[in-house]
Amino acid sequence: MVGGGLSLRTGLSLTEAAGTVESFSRLLYVSHGRTFLFDLKTGASKEFEFEVPDQATWQAAGCFPDGQRILFLSMEARRDGPGRPFDEYYTQTPTHIWIHDLRDGSLREVATSQRRAVFYTPQLLLGSDRMLVQVVSEGVGQIFNMALDGSDQIEFTKAGEGLPYGCDLSPDGSRIAYHLASPRGYEIWTSDLQGENRVRVSGDPDRLFFGPKWSPDGDWLTFQECRHRNDPGHDWSDLVVSRPDGSEQRRLTLGQSHWFGATYGRPNNRGGGSNMLAWTRDGGILYSRRLPKSKVPWEYQIQRKDIDHYNRDFKPESAKGGTEIHRLNPGSGESVKLTMPGEGAWDCRAQEGPGGNSIVFCRAKTGEMPALWLMDRNGKNERSISSGTGIFGADHPQWMPDGLGI
Repeated sequence: MVGGGLSLRTGLSLTEAAGTVESFSRLLYVSHGRTFLFDLKTGASKEFEFEVPDQATWQAAGCFPDGQRILFLSMEARRDGPGRPFDEYYTQTPTHIWIHDLRDGSLREVATSQRRAVFYTPQLLLGSDRMLVQVVSEGVGQIFNMALDGSDQIEFTKAGEGLPYGCDLSPDGSRIAYHLASPRGYEIWTSDLQGENRVRVSGDPDRLFFGPKWSPDGDWLTFQECRHRNDPGHDWSDLVVSRPDGSEQRRLTLGQSHWFGATYGRPNNRGGGSNMLAWTRDGGILYSRRLPKSKVPWEYQIQRKDIDHYNRDFKPESAKGGTEIHRLNPGSGESVKLTMPGEGAWDCRAQEGPGGNSIVFCRAKTGEMPALWLMDRNGKNERSISSGTGIFGADHPQWMPDGLGI
């Protein structure tokens, strides 16, 4: 067991954070490869600083239901880079999985029993005693359902089926939806917790299907459809909704209107990552709708070998447009604009708080890293709550169940 020191930083004041406060009033976010905990009630922001050697990054991978423990993923220095292509060397990077307890500050490494490879990444917590973990060994990826210590492993997917990730647990806890980067392309699947009783929800080699999310009532899935043949950088996608058995499937948007492959910053300070869809409690879908004729400032270079899973050149002079957060009604097709940041601003990663009163999202202006913003569920009372540490921005927010405050 390793002790984890925590540094406290003051952020938004209590007065500035006023408005509707969620019963779930804590957020985790990432800045410069480190994880922070933000408390909406106090405006305090706490950085997790763990005294473990040789770990380059720390990221929260899940929260336990008790609101007291966080599952963390740490990575050593990446093994890909110049002369070492991403698809061959990235998964040679040693990773570690930990449980941090907020009550006593302890940090305990898990998933050490029966370790199969150096590259383990947690995909989903299954209650308080099991989890799904992606394991990549010699370039072959699988997911295993295992006990927290790494024992009692069950093959959730088989070797050779493709790389599975993007897991989401159904509201009743009985089914898991995920996408599978298979030899046939990116497909959407569901199964039980052991990987059995599978259903192929959607698949087409000419379309990339990504990031399934269960509706609050468990009756629907929404996911993204990217026309990757014409968009190799995966900048844009459309929204699809489907029954979990693949029936009643329909596209909700046209023209690849959602910002999928979010990228931002400038050459000496850049970032990005897949921009996921999110349901609201009343059955709406939050997404990042592009302004007409938008063009991102980071241009994908298809002619160049990808060595870093970014493979883009910064061209702000040719960028135009931006993105806004919309809430889409999947029944009527009505799309309601919640933010209006204007030209050159890119809103993404919107998530409604579990109480249904607030929405957190990221906003990045062209050439800048994102900041964390909060608004009421109707788009009112918009305010910035954190710009992260230094020039590195604040990214990848996730709500955390209430428990121990800062």
